[in-house]
Amino acid sequence: MDAFTTGILDRIRETERDLRRAVETGDEFLVEVEESELEDLYRLAAEHGVPVLRQTA
Repeated sequence: MDAFTTGILDRIRETERDLRRAVETGDEFLVEVEESELEDLYRLAAEHGVPVLRQTA
């Protein structure tokens, strides 16, 4: 696995974790921020052929 793939997958996992935490704490603004970040990361991964299993909050 190359550095780009490793990096994007790490960022996705971190953002998914942060999203779960925001949902658990009821921080609606942070939920929106993290969801937006995840969509950007998913799009970037798809554009570069990095397969990603999407998690749900």
